[in-house]
Amino acid sequence: CLPTKQDLKLRDDKMIKIQEAKKIIEEADKVVIGAGAGLSAAAGLTYSGPRFEVFFKDYIVRYGMQDMYSAAFYPFETAEERWGYWAKHIYHNRYQPEGLSLYRDLFDLVKDKDYFVITTNVDGQFMKTGFAPERFFEVQGNYGEWQCSVPCRQKVFDNEGAVREMLKEIKDLKIPTDLIPYCPHCGAPMTMHLRVDQAFVQDETWEASYEAYLGFIEGIEDQKVVFLELGVGYNTPTIIRYPFEKMTVVFPKAHLIRLNRDDLEGFAASKEKTISINDDMREVLQQWLAD
Repeated sequence: CLPTKQDLKLRDDKMIKIQEAKKIIEEADKVVIGAGAGLSAAAGLTYSGPRFEVFFKDYIVRYGMQDMYSAAFYPFETAEERWGYWAKHIYHNRYQPEGLSLYRDLFDLVKDKDYFVITTNVDGQFMKTGFAPERFFEVQGNYGEWQCSVPCRQKVFDNEGAVREMLKEIKDLKIPTDLIPYCPHCGAPMTMHLRVDQAFVQDETWEASYEAYLGFIEGIEDQKVVFLELGVGYNTPTIIRYPFEKMTVVFPKAHLIRLNRDDLEGFAASKEKTISINDDMREVLQQWLAD
């Protein structure tokens, strides 16, 4: 059937918002990107559905797992089982995917701007798609790193070689006992470098990224700043969502551009300076990049 006048008006309103947001980004002095799980999901790194069902079919059958997020908390009986699962989880979310096109589009959008990224994502996509290491801050860690579970020191360890070795040796969903990772300094079990409790390691790289983010934010109060918030929900709103909204209110020339499928509403005080868009993120980026 033909679209109604209301449908056409909604479509026109969406296009106006998308074009308005594009103009604000083009005219910005600084772009601060806040990236959450919704960005990676929109890029194709989904934790449930067909992707999970294909890669973790055996785990669904044996353990009744429903998605990769809840599976990360599964109470495995042995370390061999736990690392058998985590080797696959790390591989499929950190090492198997190439740089995804949505992230590449995002880089193309801001590569000639003065930008900085703060992200709660741990899949390494910013590194894979051209973003300068000194311009992004992975607050919650990275799947590509392990840390001592104690921890005995503020140090992380690259895990790619060990993970690939585990994958080659998995039998009956378990890794061999001699591949269980232990801290080379104190002998305690290794764990993922993910912020799940107070044991999270903040090594020199983490601290340097944190200082770089603070340095970028400092002194931009009177500039044309765009806070570009992508797929950020309410799991950890104090890291990106709430600070972005507060700075949008306080900085006189700031705007918040929020791309989110569901969580569009924000502070009432920042409403007049916020553009919220719930269209497909890939399509929006493509429209922003179009001449």
